[in-house]
Amino acid sequence: MDFLKNTLAATIGALVAFGIAFFMFFILLAALGSAEPDTKIEKESVLQLKLNQLVEEYLGTDPNDPFAALVQDRVGFDQILKAVSLAKTDDRIEGISIEGNILSLGWSQINELRDLLIDFKSSGKFIYAYNEMYSQGDYFLASVADSIFINPVGNLDFRGLASEVLYYKDLQEQSGVKMEVVRHGKYKSAVEPYLNNEMSDENRMQIKALLTSIWNEVTNSISEEREINAVRLNEIADDLLARSADKAKEVGLIDGLVYEDQYYRSLSNRLSGIDNELAANDKPKMTSLKKYLRFAKTKRLYKGKDRIAVLYASGTILYGEGGSAYIGQESIARALKRIREDRKVKAIVLRVNSPGGSALTSELIWRELKRTQEQKPIVVSISDVAASGGYYIAMASDYIMAQPTSITGSIGVFGTLPNFSELSKKIGITPQWVETNKQSRGYSAFGPMTQENYNEIKDGIEQTYDIFLERVAVGRSMDKNQVDELAQGRVWSASSALDEGLIDGYGGIYNAIEKAAELGETSDYAVQSFPRYKSEFEQIFGDLSEAQTKVLQQVTKAFLPEPIIALNQQLEQLKAKENQIQARMPFELNIR
Repeated sequence: MDFLKNTLAATIGALVAFGIAFFMFFILLAALGSAEPDTKIEKESVLQLKLNQLVEEYLGTDPNDPFAALVQDRVGFDQILKAVSLAKTDDRIEGISIEGNILSLGWSQINELRDLLIDFKSSGKFIYAYNEMYSQGDYFLASVADSIFINPVGNLDFRGLASEVLYYKDLQEQSGVKMEVVRHGKYKSAVEPYLNNEMSDENRMQIKALLTSIWNEVTNSISEEREINAVRLNEIADDLLARSADKAKEVGLIDGLVYEDQYYRSLSNRLSGIDNELAANDKPKMTSLKKYLRFAKTKRLYKGKDRIAVLYASGTILYGEGGSAYIGQESIARALKRIREDRKVKAIVLRVNSPGGSALTSELIWRELKRTQEQKPIVVSISDVAASGGYYIAMASDYIMAQPTSITGSIGVFGTLPNFSELSKKIGITPQWVETNKQSRGYSAFGPMTQENYNEIKDGIEQTYDIFLERVAVGRSMDKNQVDELAQGRVWSASSALDEGLIDGYGGIYNAIEKAAELGETSDYAVQSFPRYKSEFEQIFGDLSEAQTKVLQQVTKAFLPEPIIALNQQLEQLKAKENQIQARMPFELNIR
């Protein structure tokens, strides 16, 4: 009987192994077949700039990985910027057509892309824009176009900015699940939703200041391109004067009401130079962004014997390896070691897009950056946000640049620990402990927080905050007391941060590269990006538990309401022991 069982098990194992091998062989053939994708661009083409897919700051996939393209459903923002820059001098590209809705770009990313599109137009090429519905972010980008079109029955959302913050105090009391909070900084309101049912005056003030600063930049930029006074733009927003397609045209935000086929005919007319509906083709030669990105991968914007290393740090800061969606000390440390040992690298750009996270991990990354700064200059380029831990790591630098719409600062720390003691009582769970010493038990989620627990955590918070102040004081050449006045967890817009000395100037990543080359005393350089991450294929097949987690996350998103998903994500980020002390933005800022 055992022989039959063993034989059957061996047979099944062999069949499974054969199936996996066959699947791998099929994937390999597909990869080899797509190893040389079509990158041929037709003459007199229009680059179709559609951003209706997930855009991450930097993907970091290995270009030599044959499987990376097979599981790629995202695009790197760095590659989009590169594509637009290349299109400016590409004789085959006559213009750009901005179409579709932006799904995942932040305001500063849109601002940076706008700057490149304005530079694109300086070459004498044109930009048109068409959409059936414009969100405010969509319109902010489209406002650089020479002509903006909308579907006759479409709508334009132009109403100003708002941010919604959810509060959980009543939910905690009703459920019996509580977040124990220890914090430093009167503006450190990341934990405020666990303590109150209403927004504090300090939090309301800083959010209002942030939104006002970003909105002023948006309206001033639109005003410059559309030649509409900023005061008038605010009147349009206040009274929703652009809420329909015809009204949007009436107030000057839109140039034409057309259907998609009519829009493409307008593009053909622009290319041919003939303003005649019957003279042009129905649709001009269009080059998709996906195809042009494949072409862009074969080209370099910079060529030279020296190197400028661009190190990307994007996402929440968490202890561990790191990836395209979160920052970990291990991948950053490996990249910095390579950079330090490469004599060709003359300077570094640290591109930060992070609201912060683990204070411990932030310190570990700062240390590696500081070691590197002793050998090579570092310029920080802030994308959408470099706040709290994101700002912490920026202190190991020689110069900091940001977009006027960027968010930074938030110099403060807090600690949160989930507590189920009330829930335990409700459902009949009674915790019992056996201890050898007075403090052996430490903090338990099933018992109330004691004064000793609080004092222990508070000491860690105060120590971390003091170190944070010291890092900023040294990094920004300020007095520690001066930093404390700017700190307390307050978040600053880049324009205010520049006035207060928290950053050095405005600019995007290409401006930061130029500054790094200047500090590195080189004018003959290429650019190399770091770190390199595993492809999704390797992650999924290398770690099945991670694959299961991804599936569970997708199921959760499909069935749970958005507020519960948001709360669950916050709890997931805060539950790890090493992340109890957080250097994180003081609130989840969802600007709409």
